[in-house]
Amino acid sequence: MNKDIQHKETDGKGMFYIEDDGEIVAELTYTLKDNNVMTIDHTETDPKYTGEGLASSLVKHSVSFAKKKEIKIDPLCAYAAKQFERHEEYREVQATEG
Repeated sequence: MNKDIQHKETDGKGMFYIEDDGEIVAELTYTLKDNNVMTIDHTETDPKYTGEGLASSLVKHSVSFAKKKEIKIDPLCAYAAKQFERHEEYREVQATEG
């Protein structure tokens, strides 16, 4: 399986995803707000691919994307929030509450 992360965005909503044989097997969806905050609202991996690190690689990719675009991330999704807790280096792009 090719683990290349693909990206699409339309009207402030977007997703990073990984395909296998033309089927999306892992995805991270987000909303980009006018205040330059990207809210990660959903992360999901096909159960067949659990444990392969696909979801964590999508979160890592979103952090790189945010750094490049100079935006912040609000990890609303429980999985993304847990990744931000585990990886201190992600916090530099985490949006602060308030």
